[in-house]
Amino acid sequence: MTLRVLNVNDKLDLQSGGGTAERTFQMSRFLARQNVSCDVLTIDSDLLDVQRIEALRPANVSMVPCLWRRFNVPALAWKMIRRLVDAADVIHLMGHWSILNALVYLAARQAGKPYVVCPAGALPLFGRSIGLKRLYNALVGKSIIRNASAWIAVTESELPHFAAYGVSPSRVKVIPNGVDEDDFQTADTLNFLRRFGLPNAPIILFMGRLNSIKGPDLLLHAFMRTRHAFPQYHLVFAGPDGGMLESLQNTVKGSNLSELVHFPGFIGGADKSAAYYLATLLVVPSRQEAMSIVAVEAGFCGTPVLLTDQCGFGSIRAIDARLEVAATTDGIAAGLLGLLAESTDLAVIAPAWSHYVREHYSWANLVPEYLKFYGAIKSGGIE
Repeated sequence: MTLRVLNVNDKLDLQSGGGTAERTFQMSRFLARQNVSCDVLTIDSDLLDVQRIEALRPANVSMVPCLWRRFNVPALAWKMIRRLVDAADVIHLMGHWSILNALVYLAARQAGKPYVVCPAGALPLFGRSIGLKRLYNALVGKSIIRNASAWIAVTESELPHFAAYGVSPSRVKVIPNGVDEDDFQTADTLNFLRRFGLPNAPIILFMGRLNSIKGPDLLLHAFMRTRHAFPQYHLVFAGPDGGMLESLQNTVKGSNLSELVHFPGFIGGADKSAAYYLATLLVVPSRQEAMSIVAVEAGFCGTPVLLTDQCGFGSIRAIDARLEVAATTDGIAAGLLGLLAESTDLAVIAPAWSHYVREHYSWANLVPEYLKFYGAIKSGGIE
């Protein structure tokens, strides 16, 4: 009998959903290709285009209307939710601070359906709206985690987060973020440079939302501190505004760096591949992140990565200890100086990192883990 999976995520578009949206997208698409009957439930978004929905096929997408975008408040749509829940063998809840997740949780409890949670680093109280997050946990959040049939972490560093919610780390399955290699083939880099008005020069790349948790300000200040050592390098912030764009641009203008620092905005598809292939180094300066998907994407393109120690990638130190630094301006500055001083260093690191991500983070290799895991949940084989 065909396995029926319902994947739930507030956001499915890359621009607002980021790494968790991409994880849900790729996981759903690969499961459906393995003859799993896969439905995806999300909140309707102006940023979710027809092309992305079509690219998910043979998985099916159902969208709940959005009543309040500020907090992703969905319409009740109880009949739709119950129909999808009743049809599923296993339900997968992505993220944590989600009213949609809460509604699906209530429906799953009513229907007696097993569900698995994958918070993807969202469990700690961090960032904006701490008071609302405490209220959410008190009302339903902690119950969602504790009552789950199974739990998924994207990296081992996330395991203590579950312990804080009363779930033993020994019961949590670790399945990392993956990448579809076909999405990151070689791209027309010169055309990319022309269209975005970027110079044909060595590039340090930031890829992600411009908000505090992603740390673009840490990278900018580190670049300002070290740029005299590498005057040929340009810094490119590729990503949508998450509340910091104006302050970053003002800092750039105030430091007379407008010729060296660029803000092309959100980029995706072939443009994202081109950016990775162009970059000399991708920097992930996050203050907190369960597992950086952009680091893996860059690896598939052969681009070396400098990450903070808050990105869930401690294993990267086995390739070169300089690739992981403290999530501070000083730490990132030291990392830039250590990696860019000798161009031959990155030439050695790049293929080693590429080989590592291809071996460990290909969706073609990860989906069988999901199939086995879901099969055990459906049969009641997970205690």
